[in-house]
Amino acid sequence: MSDIARRRWFSREGFTADVLSSIVRNTVLDPSKTFLAQVLLHYAPPTATFLAQKREVVLKWLRVAFALGLLRVFNAWLSRRAINRGVSDKFDWPREIVIVTGGSNGFGKNIVLMLAARAKARIVVLDILEPQYTLPAGVRFYQCDITDSSAVAAAAEKIRTDFGASPTVLINNAGIIYARPLLDNTEDQIEKMFKVNTLAQYKLIHEFLPDMISRNHGMIVTVASQGANCTAPGMTAYCASKAANINLHEGLASELVTRYKAPRVRTILVTPAYAKTFVTRDMDPEDGFLSPLLEPETVAEAVVNQVLTGKSGYVGVSAAANFITFNLRSMPLWFQSLLRDRLDRTIKTPLVKHPWVRNE
Repeated sequence: MSDIARRRWFSREGFTADVLSSIVRNTVLDPSKTFLAQVLLHYAPPTATFLAQKREVVLKWLRVAFALGLLRVFNAWLSRRAINRGVSDKFDWPREIVIVTGGSNGFGKNIVLMLAARAKARIVVLDILEPQYTLPAGVRFYQCDITDSSAVAAAAEKIRTDFGASPTVLINNAGIIYARPLLDNTEDQIEKMFKVNTLAQYKLIHEFLPDMISRNHGMIVTVASQGANCTAPGMTAYCASKAANINLHEGLASELVTRYKAPRVRTILVTPAYAKTFVTRDMDPEDGFLSPLLEPETVAEAVVNQVLTGKSGYVGVSAAANFITFNLRSMPLWFQSLLRDRLDRTIKTPLVKHPWVRNE
């Protein structure tokens, strides 16, 4: 993928709130641009006809935009420094060993393809299903039931033997959903969602994190969901399993510093909105300006972009909807209830199978 493609103005989903906010960030809230505009306006000839009686008004608003832009930049810098514990680390991607769970299809497939193309890393696809695509050079598939501790241990041993080292990056992407009201979910369905979405992440972290801690180098990527921040009616059990992912990420990030003294082990949390994957097979997801229905490549690209920085981070996709769900609990209770109730209309069985769903 070219740099031009990665810096596109318009998203794959068209003109959305994310695109608009990106334009605002890169113009009105870019302090370098508003400072330059102030300088040019201040020293422009007073006789310039296009400035007639408007100079002071425009300068006033440029100063406001400049101050807001500086505040945004400083806040972003402070957040990055805090979550990265004020220390830096270097990832030599052709030498790193990256595990992608659920890498046979969906988000995982696109993460694997993008990482292989851009990072040239050694990549392990860990999945119970065989990949539905041709694996690029440097990518190996290991069939594994990640909900089974003994299967995870056996796969880990084989990976270390085959690669001669322990993995340094773990992308916990695998997930499953049965979009049903709580009482319509069977006990087996609820247990399976928690086993795949939640408990498997603990098993994988238990297996691969100790080596990262011993070297004070590595990365754990947790793929959760915006449903983890805002439970939608009709998928309560799924949202609960993903909410546990967020608590896992936050607790792990702190323990790496306070308990394990490994501040260079990076942690990344990803919370995507609805996307065109098999996960939405039983849903009629909303596709709007604030929360567009995402292409799988959009989510994968956001994950890969953050991973390749070699830094901890929080990636909300799409960002506008994520801002609302992330801050939901700080909002009035009437608004929280209204938003959750409104989401009920998206969790309905579609009348026609979605074109992106290929399997039963």
